[in-house]
Amino acid sequence: MCGGCIENGQGFVLMVRLEKITKQNIEDVLALNVSEEQKGFVITTAESLAKAYVYSDTAYPFAVYDADELVGFIMMGFYEIKGYYTLWEFLIDQRFQNKGYGRQALKLGMQYVRDTFGDVDIYTGVAPQNSVAKRLYESVGFVKTGNIELGMEEMRCTYESKTCRCPAL
Repeated sequence: MCGGCIENGQGFVLMVRLEKITKQNIEDVLALNVSEEQKGFVITTAESLAKAYVYSDTAYPFAVYDADELVGFIMMGFYEIKGYYTLWEFLIDQRFQNKGYGRQALKLGMQYVRDTFGDVDIYTGVAPQNSVAKRLYESVGFVKTGNIELGMEEMRCTYESKTCRCPAL
């Protein structure tokens, strides 16, 4: 799934796309890393891929690329107990943060869900202290629902009558 060429506002043109995890890219995906300050907020890609294996019918993991460079990982999913689609796991490698990759990858992940499953709302959970992630999610249309589950604040991006409230999808 390709996001096309996007100017990131810092003089760089991003050619962000999502690719399936394969035997050709798995080692690079496993080597993705976040900064020390973020390690308490995200699990490793190895843990994410273990979940994707166990929940293979409802987990949709992707490598995030800019042209041919691996920059991150995103996993969308279907939360069977609650009956809704989610941004399940997400990280941009520490070397590529603050360059616009996160926003574009997030939009592509959400677009994948909607292209595949229809006009659905998408949920995610965020640690209350993770202000960077909250701002990112809010920038693409997520809003707090007021629910807290397992210490995570629930957020939802709605899709209403073919008028997406998530900008630029």
